[in-house]
Amino acid sequence: MLYRIDFTVEYDADMGQQGLFAIWAEEAEAALGAKEAGVVVDLWKVVGERKVLAIVDVETPDMLDQIMFDLPIMQKMGQHVRADVKSLRRYEDFAADVKERLGR
Repeated sequence: MLYRIDFTVEYDADMGQQGLFAIWAEEAEAALGAKEAGVVVDLWKVVGERKVLAIVDVETPDMLDQIMFDLPIMQKMGQHVRADVKSLRRYEDFAADVKERLGR
């Protein structure tokens, strides 16, 4: 199943930017490893914002939940990370469905 995840990362004044960068560097290493493994289809960083967009391909919603719990950024500062998750449908499948429904 494909999911789009929009991660928005905040941090408090006690952490500071360098603390955030240290955790984000660890997260980036894990994310790029997951991309090499095929779990992450692609990743983008939104320019000028502390936001990352990910497309992931996992077998079940439970698996996605487990993966997200294990992310370094979630373990170290999850209270400052908002994840907006949306299930995706391949457009080709949608188009075929619409075409079939048109003929009813």
